[in-house]
Amino acid sequence: MDPAGRIVQNVASVIDGKTQAIETALVVLLAEGHLLIEDVPGVGKTVLAKALGASVGSSVRRIQFTPDLLPSDITGVAAFNQRAAEFEFKPGAVFANIVIGDEINRASPKTQSALLEAMEERQVTVDGTTHALDAPFTVIATQNPMEMEGTYALPEAQRDRFMARISMGYPDEDAELAMLRDRDAANPLDHLPQVVSSEELQQMIATARAVHVSEAVERYCVDIARATREDTAIRLGASPRATLQLVRAAKALAYVRRRDFVLPDDVDELAPSVLTHRLIAMRGSDGPDAAVRRVVAATPVPTGSLERR
Repeated sequence: MDPAGRIVQNVASVIDGKTQAIETALVVLLAEGHLLIEDVPGVGKTVLAKALGASVGSSVRRIQFTPDLLPSDITGVAAFNQRAAEFEFKPGAVFANIVIGDEINRASPKTQSALLEAMEERQVTVDGTTHALDAPFTVIATQNPMEMEGTYALPEAQRDRFMARISMGYPDEDAELAMLRDRDAANPLDHLPQVVSSEELQQMIATARAVHVSEAVERYCVDIARATREDTAIRLGASPRATLQLVRAAKALAYVRRRDFVLPDDVDELAPSVLTHRLIAMRGSDGPDAAVRRVVAATPVPTGSLERR
């Protein structure tokens, strides 16, 4: 089995019936993006993030976002070393390959914003000194729906830095029964093996980055993004960053599907996850999700050869 298939199968062993969510999480990791998992408590958001981290040979750190969490807890702090008579940098929890931000919208907006530089530039600046983050670097954040008590809305600038947003949803009846049997005596996450080394993961990322995207498919992505900006039901459309990340995610999905070129179907499948959370709908409209699906359905699909010549 190929490395991507091993990862999906390994994570699926602890999360029943959520193959699409697992595959999207892997796509974001291979595209060097960040993932936002939004749903009600108890449906496996954190388990998905932990299982993906355990499956690959990379450093993983978890940040539990709470109202009293400080920005320095995330980025780090310059502490005075009395023996050396100088300040030295103490790295924060963001210094890992995979950072799990649990319930990110329970922290204050100031603390949430501590991730902005790290997510966009892969670096952290503390007291005027910039510290680079190791590659790969991915944030997998979970959040509860905004109507739940004790939550703060993520700023638009931070939502735009997440490559994709997904929802887990409730498991079907068979999956929930299987969960009861499998987790009655032990947590399978405690014994989840690593199936891909750090070197293999880096190679997977490089191969996904090299997947071919024809000019016609690139134009198709641009047309979809521009259509969201012109849709009368949308007040704030997709940013240029969204277009770039849609292409990167489509390349990673093509790699996971064992292709070396991107199809319009890859773009269509990912557009709701990549674009919806970035849009702001007009009041009284049918919402961003319906707008994205309407735009994708109305945008002409490119024809002709899409493979590398």
